[in-house]
Amino acid sequence: MAGVDGSDSSWRAAAYAAGLARRQNALLALVYIQPVMAAGAALGASVADTTAEVAEELLREVRKAAERLRGAFEVRWEFHTFRGDPYNGLVTAADELKADAVVVGASERAGHRIVGSVAVRLVKAGRWPVTVVP
Repeated sequence: MAGVDGSDSSWRAAAYAAGLARRQNALLALVYIQPVMAAGAALGASVADTTAEVAEELLREVRKAAERLRGAFEVRWEFHTFRGDPYNGLVTAADELKADAVVVGASERAGHRIVGSVAVRLVKAGRWPVTVVP
């Protein structure tokens, strides 16, 4: 399972996970966690619509990449969306999808060096092998 959010590091994580899935002849689950932002909703922003649009764009990008690589690089894949904060969403996804491993991109936010990133929290959870791709 690979977490994708459109960032460069998440696309690298997806590519790494695709290589693993291909070598193992496994199904690749690509997962986008739709954030729940109560504050945005309170201000009248249509958060659900925006995150659904992001999920649709991510799926379009995955389909384009799969089509470009057809014949040269074949991997079975599926795309899932879950709602919640990134850490709990990935935990829920990994549990529900019965993931053998979790691959995520390294955080690109400077503040995570202090608070801790989703990747570090997943590693500390110790429930699956976790690969953090830079």
